Amino acid sequence: MKLKNWIENRYKILWENFGRKPFRADEAVEILKGGMGDSSEQVNIALSELRKAGFLEVELDPKDARKRIYTLKSKAEISSNLLTVELSKGNLYALLKKAADLIRTRVDYTFILVLLFYKRICDKWEGEFEAEYKKALDDGLSKKEAEKEAKSSVYHDFDIPEKYLWENIRKAPAKLPENFSMAMKELADRNPELKDVFENADFVQFTNNRENSEILRQLVELFSAQSLHNVSADILGDAYEWILRYFAPQKAKEGEVYTPREVISLIVEMLDPKAGESVYDPAAGSGGMLILSYQHLDKKDAEKLFLFGQEANYKTLALAKMNLYIHDIRNAQFVLGDTLLYPKFKEGEKLQEFDVVIANPPWNQDGYHEEILKKGEFWRERYKYGFTTKQSADWAWIQHMLASTNNKKGRVGIVIDNGCLFRGGREKVVRTNVIKKEDLLEACILLPEKLFYNTGAPGAILIFNKNKPDARKKKVLFINANGEFEQHPDVRKLNRLSQENQKKIADAYKNFKETEGFSRAVEIEEIEENDFNLNVTLYVYPEEEIEEIDIAKEWKELNEIEEKIGEVTGRIENYLAELDYKNG
Repeated sequence: MKLKNWIENRYKILWENFGRKPFRADEAVEILKGGMGDSSEQVNIALSELRKAGFLEVELDPKDARKRIYTLKSKAEISSNLLTVELSKGNLYALLKKAADLIRTRVDYTFILVLLFYKRICDKWEGEFEAEYKKALDDGLSKKEAEKEAKSSVYHDFDIPEKYLWENIRKAPAKLPENFSMAMKELADRNPELKDVFENADFVQFTNNRENSEILRQLVELFSAQSLHNVSADILGDAYEWILRYFAPQKAKEGEVYTPREVISLIVEMLDPKAGESVYDPAAGSGGMLILSYQHLDKKDAEKLFLFGQEANYKTLALAKMNLYIHDIRNAQFVLGDTLLYPKFKEGEKLQEFDVVIANPPWNQDGYHEEILKKGEFWRERYKYGFTTKQSADWAWIQHMLASTNNKKGRVGIVIDNGCLFRGGREKVVRTNVIKKEDLLEACILLPEKLFYNTGAPGAILIFNKNKPDARKKKVLFINANGEFEQHPDVRKLNRLSQENQKKIADAYKNFKETEGFSRAVEIEEIEENDFNLNVTLYVYPEEEIEEIDIAKEWKELNEIEEKIGEVTGRIENYLAELDYKNG
């Protein structure tokens, strides 16, 4: 790839003036200010770009260590494709760590995600342009015709005006907020699917104070240090998830929920989505459930998986859309809306049905009692087992997910508050109907404590199956996984599910396997005897480890201790006797 035009122009001017002769930054400013009208900031950016491209050597000034001496390289000395060196996973993570350290808690971390996303689509656009431009020239088109052809939207994922490409915005450091804001508005207009993403990024408001303006400038320079065109979707997707995970503890304090990917992996493994099936998340969040469902299959089969998500928070919806694009997942539909009242996925005058429904909805969400739910669409179809209390919508979410699952092969997996397994009142009525009348519950899994960033309480996973195998009918598999964890490597107060933990739980579910103190298949009659209480510890209680005691050895050690106590007691008595003699 050749140098960007604006960098190429400045390189030519500097080469004409200095050639291989060393120069300082102030000398470059003087030359480029006269030749191009550049400010000192623009000159620094140009020098930085030339250095990254391998066109510029930099050394410390021996007279002043705070300054640098620059020497240009001729084009004969370098390869023009150095701008496309592929980023390693480690380098990308290091870059993002610098960005995270830069903003700390002062700036909303979503700006890092927006900038990462924007840099990616701009770099990808330019890479696509270069490839098509070369093809057009090879086909005999003139340079002007080839350029026009290569800009055609048919060759690009998104329609990006050339003036709003990353490098062109970057040229004017003093106008970054305004130019990014205009770019976001223009791209939202030209690409309706990006509307949710870009309408939520207000760079002008973000940079109302000088400190944030400087942070934005530094973030732009940081991301400009690397090309993201050739970075694989897997590496870039992992990097996006790293940012979400890195800021999860901080955002948990503000009420945001981040589902650990180990928990999602476990549910996906148990539900086992297959090519040709549909997967729906009614509380999509940042899209993790759908992404891991996609990654559960190999690339060829994953393209035949149809993904659907609804999210009530417009900012979170934007994160999900960016997340899926970064992961190079295109076969997904996301919509905005309150799922419990206004489900957006419909087939005519009824709910759309899916093969797999998976979610971690808000636990104990309040405000969805009978009067409210009856104002929503399809309420008779969705809440036929009963209504929830004002304090907790847990069983409203479960009922919606069941209603959204087809009767042929529908499976449901939900991460939910442990309390919904045993609370009484209206929740007990719904729970009873789902278990006894329909026999839909297939497995109930108690998770370890301290898995989640926003609560130390143990959650539960419920697996429902609209088509239970005969051997599982009228039964529920209870799994007590409370002890299946390892300490989190990064967050001291958290635990996590290891690969071994996940495998043990998933294998027990898949094989409907009973293991003393860990898993047990329970007849519905027994659950009824317990008043439809699903508290896992009622049915599976871990065996207490009994320590074997060597009585002879323990007796010997006890006698030795008593002898030592006797010796010490004797010495103390002698010492006290001597004191009495001296004082007497």
